[in-house]
Amino acid sequence: MTHGAVPTTPGPASDADVPAYLRALGVPGLADVHVHFLPAPMLRKVWRYFDGAEKYYGRAWPVRYKVDEDERLRLLRSFGLRAIPALAYPHKPGMAQWLNDWGADFARRVPDALHCATFYPEPGAADYVSRALDQGAELFKVHVQVGRFSPDDPLLEQVWGLLEQHRVPTVIHAGSGPLPGRDTGPGPVRRVLERCPELPLVIAHLGMPEYHEFADLAEEFARVHLDTTMVGTDFTNEFAPLPGDYVDRLPALVDRIVLGSDFPNIPYPYAHQLQALARLGLGDDWMRKVLWVNGARLLGIREAGPTEA
Repeated sequence: MTHGAVPTTPGPASDADVPAYLRALGVPGLADVHVHFLPAPMLRKVWRYFDGAEKYYGRAWPVRYKVDEDERLRLLRSFGLRAIPALAYPHKPGMAQWLNDWGADFARRVPDALHCATFYPEPGAADYVSRALDQGAELFKVHVQVGRFSPDDPLLEQVWGLLEQHRVPTVIHAGSGPLPGRDTGPGPVRRVLERCPELPLVIAHLGMPEYHEFADLAEEFARVHLDTTMVGTDFTNEFAPLPGDYVDRLPALVDRIVLGSDFPNIPYPYAHQLQALARLGLGDDWMRKVLWVNGARLLGIREAGPTEA
Protein backbone atom coordinates (compact mmCIF):
# COMPACT_ATOMS: atom_id res chain seq x y z
CA MET A 1 0.00 0.00 0.00
CA THR A 2 1.39 3.40 -0.91
CA HIS A 3 -0.02 6.73 0.15
CA GLY A 4 0.54 9.92 -1.79
CA ALA A 5 3.92 10.83 -3.21
CA VAL A 6 5.99 11.79 -0.16
CA PRO A 7 9.59 10.62 -0.66
CA THR A 8 10.16 7.74 1.76
CA THR A 9 13.31 5.68 2.25
CA PRO A 10 12.42 2.04 1.55
CA GLY A 11 12.18 -0.04 4.70
CA PRO A 12 14.72 -2.75 5.56
CA ALA A 13 14.46 -5.96 3.55
CA SER A 14 15.83 -8.10 6.40
CA ASP A 15 16.67 -7.88 10.09
CA ALA A 16 20.33 -7.46 9.20
CA ASP A 17 19.42 -4.30 7.27
CA VAL A 18 17.70 -2.56 10.20
CA PRO A 19 20.76 -0.70 11.61
CA ALA A 20 21.66 0.72 8.18
CA TYR A 21 18.05 1.79 7.68
CA LEU A 22 18.05 3.67 10.99
CA ARG A 23 21.31 5.38 10.04
CA ALA A 24 19.75 6.44 6.74
CA LEU A 25 16.84 7.98 8.64
CA GLY A 26 19.18 9.65 11.11
CA VAL A 27 17.74 8.17 14.28
CA PRO A 28 19.77 6.67 17.13
CA GLY A 29 17.58 3.60 17.56
CA LEU A 30 14.05 2.26 17.90
CA ALA A 31 11.56 3.05 20.66
CA ASP A 32 9.34 -0.04 20.47
CA VAL A 33 6.62 0.06 23.14
CA HIS A 34 5.13 -3.38 22.45
CA VAL A 35 7.59 -6.18 23.22
CA HIS A 36 6.83 -9.24 25.36
CA PHE A 37 8.98 -11.06 27.87
CA LEU A 38 7.31 -13.52 30.22
CA PRO A 39 8.14 -16.06 32.92
CA ALA A 40 9.39 -19.16 31.12
CA PRO A 41 6.43 -21.45 32.02
CA MET A 42 3.95 -18.83 30.81
CA LEU A 43 5.88 -18.17 27.61
CA ARG A 44 5.90 -21.88 26.77
CA LYS A 45 2.10 -21.91 27.13
CA VAL A 46 1.79 -18.85 24.89
CA TRP A 47 3.91 -20.51 22.22
CA ARG A 48 1.83 -23.68 22.43
CA TYR A 49 -1.26 -21.51 21.90
CA PHE A 50 0.23 -20.04 18.73
CA ASP A 51 1.26 -23.52 17.58
CA GLY A 52 -2.48 -24.28 17.44
CA ALA A 53 -3.49 -20.88 16.09
CA GLU A 54 -5.30 -22.28 13.07
CA LYS A 55 -8.23 -23.46 15.19
CA TYR A 56 -8.58 -19.98 16.74
CA TYR A 57 -7.73 -17.68 13.84
CA GLY A 58 -8.28 -19.90 10.81
CA ARG A 59 -4.64 -19.38 9.81
CA ALA A 60 -1.23 -20.55 10.94
CA TRP A 61 0.75 -18.21 13.23
CA PRO A 62 4.32 -19.55 13.40
CA VAL A 63 6.22 -17.63 16.08
CA ARG A 64 9.30 -16.28 14.33
CA TYR A 65 11.52 -15.74 17.37
CA LYS A 66 11.02 -18.88 19.44
CA VAL A 67 14.50 -18.66 21.00
CA ASP A 68 15.82 -18.34 24.52
CA GLU A 69 15.75 -15.12 26.52
CA ASP A 70 19.40 -14.20 25.99
CA GLU A 71 19.04 -14.55 22.23
CA ARG A 72 15.85 -12.47 22.19
CA LEU A 73 17.61 -9.71 24.10
CA ARG A 74 20.58 -9.89 21.74
CA LEU A 75 18.30 -9.60 18.72
CA LEU A 76 16.42 -6.58 20.07
CA ARG A 77 19.67 -4.80 20.85
CA SER A 78 20.94 -5.59 17.36
CA PHE A 79 17.79 -4.01 15.91
CA GLY A 80 18.52 -0.83 17.85
CA LEU A 81 16.13 -0.87 20.83
CA ARG A 82 17.47 1.47 23.51
CA ALA A 83 14.94 0.34 26.13
CA ILE A 84 13.34 -3.11 26.14
CA PRO A 85 9.78 -3.56 27.40
CA ALA A 86 8.74 -6.80 29.08
CA LEU A 87 4.98 -6.63 28.64
CA ALA A 88 2.95 -9.26 30.47
CA TYR A 89 -0.72 -9.48 31.34
CA PRO A 90 -3.00 -11.81 33.32
CA HIS A 91 -5.97 -13.76 31.97
CA LYS A 92 -7.56 -14.41 35.36
CA PRO A 93 -7.61 -13.05 38.93
CA GLY A 94 -4.63 -13.68 41.15
CA MET A 95 -1.97 -13.52 38.42
CA ALA A 96 -1.10 -9.83 38.26
CA GLN A 97 0.97 -9.56 41.44
CA TRP A 98 3.04 -12.60 40.42
CA LEU A 99 3.67 -11.06 36.99
CA ASN A 100 4.55 -7.71 38.57
CA ASP A 101 7.10 -9.38 40.85
CA TRP A 102 8.61 -11.10 37.82
CA GLY A 103 8.64 -7.84 35.84
CA ALA A 104 10.42 -6.00 38.65
CA ASP A 105 13.05 -8.76 38.82
CA PHE A 106 13.48 -8.70 35.02
CA ALA A 107 14.13 -4.95 35.17
CA ARG A 108 16.69 -5.46 37.92
CA ARG A 109 18.66 -8.12 36.05
CA VAL A 110 18.44 -6.65 32.52
CA PRO A 111 20.08 -3.20 32.56
CA ASP A 112 18.33 -1.87 29.44
CA ALA A 113 14.89 -3.24 30.32
CA LEU A 114 11.86 -1.12 31.11
CA HIS A 115 10.16 -1.93 34.40
CA CYS A 116 6.74 -3.20 33.27
CA ALA A 117 3.66 -4.17 35.26
CA THR A 118 0.03 -5.13 34.79
CA PHE A 119 -3.32 -5.40 36.56
CA TYR A 120 -6.69 -7.13 36.53
CA PRO A 121 -10.13 -6.06 37.82
CA GLU A 122 -9.98 -7.66 41.26
CA PRO A 123 -9.99 -6.55 44.89
CA GLY A 124 -6.60 -5.14 45.81
CA ALA A 125 -5.69 -4.08 42.26
CA ALA A 126 -5.14 -0.46 43.30
CA ASP A 127 -2.85 -1.62 46.12
CA TYR A 128 -0.51 -3.67 43.94
CA VAL A 129 -0.52 -1.05 41.16
CA SER A 130 0.42 1.59 43.74
CA ARG A 131 3.20 -0.69 44.97
CA ALA A 132 4.48 -1.21 41.42
CA LEU A 133 4.50 2.53 40.83
CA ASP A 134 6.41 3.09 44.07
CA GLN A 135 8.95 0.51 42.87
CA GLY A 136 9.45 2.43 39.62
CA ALA A 137 7.14 0.78 37.09
CA GLU A 138 7.43 2.65 33.79
CA LEU A 139 4.92 0.89 31.53
CA PHE A 140 1.78 -1.22 32.08
CA LYS A 141 -0.05 -3.66 29.79
CA VAL A 142 -3.60 -5.06 29.78
CA HIS A 143 -5.45 -7.17 27.22
CA VAL A 144 -9.24 -6.80 27.19
CA GLN A 145 -10.04 -9.79 24.98
CA VAL A 146 -7.69 -12.25 26.70
CA GLY A 147 -8.63 -11.02 30.17
CA ARG A 148 -12.36 -10.99 29.35
CA PHE A 149 -13.07 -7.78 31.27
CA SER A 150 -14.25 -4.27 30.57
CA PRO A 151 -11.74 -1.44 30.97
CA ASP A 152 -14.40 0.54 32.84
CA ASP A 153 -14.96 -2.17 35.44
CA PRO A 154 -15.54 -0.40 38.79
CA LEU A 155 -12.68 -2.42 40.31
CA LEU A 156 -10.29 -0.52 38.02
CA GLU A 157 -11.51 3.00 38.79
CA GLN A 158 -8.76 3.67 41.35
CA VAL A 159 -6.16 2.02 39.14
CA TRP A 160 -6.84 4.34 36.22
CA GLY A 161 -6.79 7.28 38.61
CA LEU A 162 -3.33 6.29 39.87
CA LEU A 163 -1.96 5.88 36.35
CA GLU A 164 -3.39 9.24 35.33
CA GLN A 165 -1.89 10.88 38.41
CA HIS A 166 1.55 9.35 37.87
CA ARG A 167 1.45 9.84 34.06
CA VAL A 168 2.61 6.26 33.51
CA PRO A 169 1.49 4.85 30.15
CA THR A 170 -0.55 1.68 29.70
CA VAL A 171 -0.53 -0.33 26.48
CA ILE A 172 -4.10 -1.60 26.14
CA HIS A 173 -5.24 -4.17 23.59
CA ALA A 174 -8.87 -3.14 23.32
CA GLY A 175 -9.61 -3.49 19.61
CA SER A 176 -11.68 -6.41 18.35
CA GLY A 177 -8.89 -7.95 16.27
CA PRO A 178 -7.69 -10.55 15.69
CA LEU A 179 -10.56 -11.90 17.81
CA PRO A 180 -13.47 -9.91 19.28
CA GLY A 181 -14.44 -10.13 22.93
CA ARG A 182 -17.48 -9.14 24.91
CA ASP A 183 -15.86 -5.87 26.01
CA THR A 184 -13.55 -5.06 23.10
CA GLY A 185 -14.04 -1.92 21.04
CA PRO A 186 -13.76 1.80 21.71
CA GLY A 187 -16.85 2.28 23.91
CA PRO A 188 -15.47 1.11 27.28
CA VAL A 189 -12.15 2.86 26.63
CA ARG A 190 -13.96 6.11 25.91
CA ARG A 191 -15.82 5.83 29.22
CA VAL A 192 -12.50 5.43 31.05
CA LEU A 193 -11.04 8.47 29.30
CA GLU A 194 -14.08 10.58 30.06
CA ARG A 195 -13.37 9.96 33.75
CA CYS A 196 -9.56 10.23 33.39
CA PRO A 197 -8.95 12.56 30.43
CA GLU A 198 -5.20 12.92 31.15
CA LEU A 199 -4.62 9.16 31.21
CA PRO A 200 -1.66 8.17 28.97
CA LEU A 201 -3.17 5.21 27.14
CA VAL A 202 -1.44 3.49 24.23
CA ILE A 203 -3.94 1.74 21.98
CA ALA A 204 -2.31 -1.45 20.68
CA HIS A 205 -2.49 -2.32 16.96
CA LEU A 206 -3.93 1.16 16.17
CA GLY A 207 -7.15 -0.29 17.61
CA MET A 208 -7.48 -2.90 14.86
CA PRO A 209 -10.02 -3.26 13.26
CA GLU A 210 -11.80 -0.22 14.78
CA TYR A 211 -9.09 2.02 13.36
CA HIS A 212 -11.17 5.14 12.86
CA GLU A 213 -12.92 4.96 16.23
CA PHE A 214 -9.68 4.71 18.19
CA ALA A 215 -8.09 7.45 16.07
CA ASP A 216 -11.01 9.63 17.17
CA LEU A 217 -9.97 9.02 20.80
CA ALA A 218 -6.37 10.00 20.01
CA GLU A 219 -7.61 13.23 18.48
CA GLU A 220 -9.94 13.97 21.39
CA PHE A 221 -7.78 13.08 24.41
CA ALA A 222 -4.37 14.72 24.75
CA ARG A 223 -2.37 11.76 26.08
CA VAL A 224 -3.77 8.91 23.99
CA HIS A 225 -1.31 7.25 21.61
CA LEU A 226 -1.68 4.51 19.01
CA ASP A 227 0.92 1.79 18.51
CA THR A 228 1.67 0.24 15.14
CA THR A 229 1.87 -3.39 16.23
CA MET A 230 1.37 -5.72 13.23
CA VAL A 231 -0.39 -2.97 11.26
CA GLY A 232 0.16 -2.86 7.51
CA THR A 233 2.07 -6.15 7.42
CA ASP A 234 1.31 -8.73 4.75
CA PHE A 235 -0.01 -11.04 7.47
CA THR A 236 -2.47 -8.51 8.92
CA ASN A 237 -3.51 -7.08 5.57
CA GLU A 238 -5.17 -10.41 4.84
CA PHE A 239 -7.78 -9.92 7.58
CA ALA A 240 -7.60 -6.32 8.87
CA PRO A 241 -6.11 -3.96 6.27
CA LEU A 242 -5.93 -0.25 6.92
CA PRO A 243 -8.83 1.50 5.17
CA GLY A 244 -7.61 3.88 2.49
CA ASP A 245 -9.32 6.87 4.07
CA TYR A 246 -7.73 5.99 7.40
CA VAL A 247 -4.24 6.26 5.93
CA ASP A 248 -5.20 9.83 5.01
CA ARG A 249 -5.50 10.58 8.75
CA LEU A 250 -2.04 9.34 9.68
CA PRO A 251 -0.04 12.47 8.80
CA ALA A 252 -2.11 14.58 11.19
CA LEU A 253 -1.80 11.90 13.90
CA VAL A 254 1.97 11.60 13.57
CA ASP A 255 2.75 12.90 17.09
CA ARG A 256 0.43 10.28 18.61
CA ILE A 257 1.74 7.18 16.84
CA VAL A 258 4.47 5.01 18.36
CA LEU A 259 6.24 1.92 17.15
CA GLY A 260 4.97 -1.45 18.35
CA SER A 261 5.97 -4.89 17.11
CA ASP A 262 4.66 -7.78 19.32
CA PHE A 263 8.15 -9.33 19.31
CA PRO A 264 8.81 -12.24 19.71
CA ASN A 265 5.35 -13.61 18.87
CA ILE A 266 5.20 -12.44 15.26
CA PRO A 267 4.96 -14.68 12.17
CA TYR A 268 7.40 -12.65 10.05
CA PRO A 269 10.80 -10.94 10.46
CA TYR A 270 10.95 -7.89 12.75
CA ALA A 271 12.16 -5.83 9.81
CA HIS A 272 8.88 -6.42 8.00
CA GLN A 273 7.04 -4.18 10.49
CA LEU A 274 9.35 -1.29 9.60
CA GLN A 275 9.05 -2.11 5.92
CA ALA A 276 5.24 -2.15 6.17
CA LEU A 277 5.20 1.31 7.75
CA ALA A 278 7.66 2.74 5.23
CA ARG A 279 5.60 1.52 2.28
CA LEU A 280 2.66 3.61 3.44
CA GLY A 281 4.66 6.38 1.78
CA LEU A 282 4.15 8.99 4.49
CA GLY A 283 7.72 10.29 4.38
CA ASP A 284 10.92 9.99 6.36
CA ASP A 285 9.94 12.69 8.87
CA TRP A 286 6.81 10.66 9.71
CA MET A 287 8.91 7.52 10.09
CA ARG A 288 11.45 9.25 12.34
CA LYS A 289 8.74 10.35 14.72
CA VAL A 290 6.97 7.00 14.76
CA LEU A 291 10.07 4.83 15.10
CA TRP A 292 11.94 6.94 17.61
CA VAL A 293 10.90 10.43 18.65
CA ASN A 294 7.39 9.76 19.98
CA GLY A 295 8.19 6.53 21.77
CA ALA A 296 11.38 7.92 23.31
CA ARG A 297 9.37 10.84 24.66
CA LEU A 298 6.57 8.61 25.96
CA LEU A 299 8.93 6.13 27.64
CA GLY A 300 11.38 8.73 28.90
CA ILE A 301 14.32 7.26 27.01
CA ARG A 302 17.16 9.65 27.76
CA GLU A 303 19.10 9.73 24.54
CA ALA A 304 19.54 12.34 21.85
CA GLY A 305 16.83 12.49 19.23
CA PRO A 306 17.33 12.28 15.46
CA THR A 307 20.77 13.22 14.25
CA GLU A 308 21.17 16.08 11.84
CA ALA A 309 21.34 15.02 8.20
